[in-house]
Order: sequence, then structure tokens, then C-alpha cells
Amino acid sequence: MKELLRRLLTGAVYVALLLSTVFLSSDAFDFLFMIFGLACIYEYKRMLKVSGYHIFLAYLILWWAYIYLITPALSGYPWWIGALLFTTLATDLALLYYLFSKKKKVFNRLTQFLIGVFYIGGGCIFLTMIPYRPGGEFASFLIMGIFILIWVNDSFAYLVGKSIGRTKLFPSVSPKKTIEGSLGGLVFSLIAGYFLAGYYTPLSTSQWLILTVVVVISGSLGDLVESKFKRDAGVKDSGAILPGHGGMLDRLDSLIFAAPFAYFTLNLFDYVP
Repeated sequence: MKELLRRLLTGAVYVALLLSTVFLSSDAFDFLFMIFGLACIYEYKRMLKVSGYHIFLAYLILWWAYIYLITPALSGYPWWIGALLFTTLATDLALLYYLFSKKKKVFNRLTQFLIGVFYIGGGCIFLTMIPYRPGGEFASFLIMGIFILIWVNDSFAYLVGKSIGRTKLFPSVSPKKTIEGSLGGLVFSLIAGYFLAGYYTPLSTSQWLILTVVVVISGSLGDLVESKFKRDAGVKDSGAILPGHGGMLDRLDSLIFAAPFAYFTLNLFDYVP
């Protein structure tokens, strides 16, 4: 009971912090996820035993360039955003190969550096860029909706899996996850996406449902990727900054992996009738 109360309290503080920054101002939201990104990179660095501090510098330079120089000057779809999106998605796809590979992968220093900068750094940057819609609007409800989809999927995947889960999803990486739980999380997320369409009308109901599928599937894969990192590193959690929840990367693994896929999907909606 004490552990449950600690988890609930930590979760409530985390959600309240997100809500307050999302609806307070775009600058507060940007700053929060810059800090979250630094915390995630720190945990990744410790977990994979990445030497040096240049990874933090590279992340901050990339963050400053895209959030404070490029995003405020958005007009159309500049090639440099496409370049970062391509690199981030390519990194994520390479990590999916790592996830499904049966061989234990030992990353060299350069690969560790690139994964940290683009998997975590790129993911946090695109997560922060999602609310900046064409025309300069900061769509706070849109990013809040993506948070809700991830939370609904995580919660109902756990509840359905605990209730009726029998078939293991990926036992070599995450023994507790089940196929039934994953399907349950997707179904309830689609229901949530349907209701979200009534509140954020710039996206149609069908677009919300497509976005839901993209966010849930990519987010679930991101959770598995981080689980494999932890398993290969021989640790239970990426850190201990969040009592009852582990580290910041444990909390954000789904979001940062799903963010570039969600950003790509939303831009397809803008350019595809």
C-alpha cells in the first residue's frame, strides 16, 4: 500500500507539472522538456557507460538551434527540419533492428553518442515542436492529447494484461507484457482518440484515430527498446529520480520514441488532403 501511494503521489506531481507548463506558456513547456531531455540523457549515459560530457553539449546545441532559432521562424517545411526528422527516424528504426536482433549488440563510442543525441535529443525536440502548428499557433490541447493517448495505453495495457493477459508479447525483453494487454491498451486509446476529436477539431476523427495508432504502436516499441537497453545493462530502472516510477527515461521512453513518428504523421495531415 505504501508503494502504491508513493507511485500515485509521484504520478500526480508529474501530471500536474506537465499540465501547468503546457497551459502556462510555450516557453515553460520548452524549458521543461529541455530539462527532461538532459535527465534522460544523463540516465542513458550512466546505463550504457558513455564516457565524457560532450553528449550534453551536442544535445543543448541541437535543442537551441531547432527550438529557439528554427521553430519560431517556421514557414512551410524547411529542409533542415526534414534532415533532423530523417536522422531521428533512421536512428529509431536502427534501434528497432537492435530490439529484434537476437545477438547482444555492443555499441562503440560514436554509436552511443549518436543514439543519445538523436534517439533522446531528437525525440524531445520533436515532442516540443508538435504543438507549433502552421501559422504560429501553440496547440496546447494537441500535445496534451498525445500525452493522454500514451497514458491511456500504458494504464489499460497494464490493467487488461493483469486481468486477462496470457500470451507473452516479448518475454526475452519485457516478461510482464502480454499481447492481450497491448491490444487492450490500443482499443481504449482508440476510444480516447475518438473523444479527443470532439475537443481538438482541426484534426478530423479519422485523423485522430490514425494518429492514435501511430502513437500507441511507436510508443509501445519505444518502451520495449528502453527495456532492452536496461536488460543488456543489467539494471531494473534507468534511474531513481521518480519515486515508485524509476528514472525519467522510464517515464518518457514511449513519448520520446513516438514523437518523431507523430510529428511526421501530423505533417502528412497538413500536406495530404
